[in-house]
Amino acid sequence: MSPFTSQSSAPRVQRRRDKLRAAGLRPIQIWVPDVRRPGFAEECRRQSLRLRGDPQEAEILSWLEAAADTGGWTP
Repeated sequence: MSPFTSQSSAPRVQRRRDKLRAAGLRPIQIWVPDVRRPGFAEECRRQSLRLRGDPQEAEILSWLEAAADTGGWTP
């Protein structure tokens, strides 16, 4: 068996997870849209165009811009 197989790394991964849990962290799983999926860009565009000129969208974007902490970011 190769030293690089998943079975040999399992104890190392478990130790790492145990340390993270001991530090007060817990694992979570997050599902996000697959940006490589056919039609993804078109659907983003469709949804964005529906919001164009929407007063609530403008209000939300203004609030997000004001609330964002972008100090130290470079353009």
